[in-house]
Amino acid sequence: MALTADQILAAQKANLDTLFGLTTKAFEGVEKLIELNVTASKAALAEAASTAQASLNVKDAQELLTLQASLFQPLAEKTAAYSRHLYDIAQGTSAEFTKAFEAKAAEAQQTFVGLVDSASKNAPAGSETAVAVLKSAVAAANNAFESVQKAVKQASDVAEANFNAVSTQAVAAAKTATVARKR
Repeated sequence: MALTADQILAAQKANLDTLFGLTTKAFEGVEKLIELNVTASKAALAEAASTAQASLNVKDAQELLTLQASLFQPLAEKTAAYSRHLYDIAQGTSAEFTKAFEAKAAEAQQTFVGLVDSASKNAPAGSETAVAVLKSAVAAANNAFESVQKAVKQASDVAEANFNAVSTQAVAAAKTATVARKR
């Protein structure tokens, strides 16, 4: 089974559409990252001004310690929130690339299996063993690919769970430290 010029052109068009779609998704991810950083920078600047003003109004060391303690917990919570937004942007962009890759990989597998089936139908007599070995190798490769995909998905799920746990612990530690400082 040979590929026709129309099939090659259709494949090239599909690849080009995928490339432009992924490029658009990458730019959307960058835009979200820039928007997140601009928002965080504006908030940090406003908080710095507010903190500086509050520091100028401090009358004694105890009041200064109380002010510092009151700033620590919100800072940890904001850092955790920023990290969560950053992680979500990265995951969303990565998911789009993974989905496109999996679709192209599945398409390539189907095409290859079709070529193997076509070749096996037209194989000369006596080559049944070689065809069976080739089909077995293709099936093993497909199973290995699916196993790798499952392992990557599991690793991604574990990484996300760990990220969430660390964020929660960091915010909890900041709350505990703030309460301890106020005493």
